[in-house]
Amino acid sequence: MLEPVSSVLIRRLSDDGPRVREGGLRKMRNPDWAWDELLLVCDVLAARGWTRLLEEHREAVELSRLLRSLPVHPVESRDERFRSPGSVARKAENIRAWHPSYASKPTNGGKRDREVLEAFLADPEGMGLMARALRDGRWASEGYAVVPASEPDEQEELFEGSLLYRRHLARERNPKLRRKKIEEVLALHRRLACEVCGFDFQQVYGERGSGYAEVHHVLPLHVSGPVKNRTSDLAVLCANCHRMIHRGKQWLTPVELRELVTAQASWR
Repeated sequence: MLEPVSSVLIRRLSDDGPRVREGGLRKMRNPDWAWDELLLVCDVLAARGWTRLLEEHREAVELSRLLRSLPVHPVESRDERFRSPGSVARKAENIRAWHPSYASKPTNGGKRDREVLEAFLADPEGMGLMARALRDGRWASEGYAVVPASEPDEQEELFEGSLLYRRHLARERNPKLRRKKIEEVLALHRRLACEVCGFDFQQVYGERGSGYAEVHHVLPLHVSGPVKNRTSDLAVLCANCHRMIHRGKQWLTPVELRELVTAQASWR
């Protein structure tokens, strides 16, 4: 679980940065802020009229609680200061430093802070809708891990089939990039095989499966936000392996899932 902070002298570089003890030994570094997390900070700042957010403010405490609840980062990659009210306040100030109205001394805000702020200012209504979707738990449609409901009793009858009207936000995928990835793999290997288990849809389903495979973003779009991707940023997968990568609180990379499959096969 979370790594305890040592009682020895620690020089804190930043609340969400690496910890360095005497002797130069590094402590665990909290994960970088994802696009969705920065979006939520911008949403809070916008509601405050882009005024300074302090860690003792109610908004900082509530946002800290929300960020800790989102399954964006694996629990084991966090320490006890992960997205604390203090770190939320510091990140808010880093973002605010890029705002046109900011007149104080510049902070250490990064490139992504500026990119998310600019996207928010360019489309405050749309970005606000995305922030509300995250707050309302509609991040499930993004592929985040969802705890399954308990299984109903075998004899219980549950009503299904009603028509529902759903309105939700989804991250844009570029179909040209997917098509180009498949074309490159076919040109190189003459077949579309899952990069994890080797499953080939055409080999199993014949003509019906010809040219088909699922394409996965190795770096999830909810982490990267709007980004220019190359075919090397994608992986060809079968449906089973694609689902297994996204299952649970910690998403796996194709390499990690392949190692898991290999380890399981060695036990048979």
